[in-house]
Amino acid sequence: MRRCLAWLVALPSMLAGTEAAHAVAYRIVFPQSHVRVVALAVSGHGYLAWLPLVLALTGAAALVALGAAALDAARGRAVGAVPAVAFAILPPLAFALQELLELSLHTGTFAWHVFAAPTFLPGLALQLPFALLAYVAARLLVRAAVHLGKLLSRSNRVRGVLVFAHHFRLLESRSRRRNAAPRAPPLAAGI
Repeated sequence: MRRCLAWLVALPSMLAGTEAAHAVAYRIVFPQSHVRVVALAVSGHGYLAWLPLVLALTGAAALVALGAAALDAARGRAVGAVPAVAFAILPPLAFALQELLELSLHTGTFAWHVFAAPTFLPGLALQLPFALLAYVAARLLVRAAVHLGKLLSRSNRVRGVLVFAHHFRLLESRSRRRNAAPRAPPLAAGI
């Protein structure tokens, strides 16, 4: 049972859910875009320019993991599942750590007051619904990969049986030709 494959699918979905909840929290607290841009700039969110690249890389890792899960399922190996508890604990913890690191790195001091920021509680509250969506998405993706692997396994077995049957028919026809009576010379007409 390779649980690491399920984690390689779960972590990118958790990351995407955490970042989506983070963005929604800022949209709720700062509905005006110009105010939101200033708040993001002041609180150390300059790294968000790199977020598409990070999401693309983690998404690629998830695709590789899904392919490996399909291959494992085709070979008859079990693919582990990520416990739902991980989705309940890791996204809120990651959000709190992210908020603390954003402001601490931006200001150069330990920014413990970030937990009193107007975006912290809404962002933390949004982590659970987005984590639930990430859990469902990751679980469905892993199940689909396992199902695809099992289908490929069955089709390979069917293809193997058909190839075996074809070769068996060829061998059978060759043996019939060998066992057939030799041809007699042609009869002379009218003798």
